[in-house]
Amino acid sequence: MTTALTPEYITPAQVCELIPGMTKAKLAQLRLVESKGPRFYKPTDRTVCYERGEVLAWIAGSAMTGTAVRK
Repeated sequence: MTTALTPEYITPAQVCELIPGMTKAKLAQLRLVESKGPRFYKPTDRTVCYERGEVLAWIAGSAMTGTAVRK
């Protein structure tokens, strides 16, 4: 269990488990090419992690009420 003072960091694979249809390749594309994915952290050159609460907020921020293209 986490609190606001102790964030829970998760791996790209765990992010994919939270988001139906998300793959590690698409997540990397969002991170590296499109810069449209959830905020991420790189504690080392070869390590990427995400803060679980930020991922959930990013998902919530993508809510739509119709199928029209977002502006």
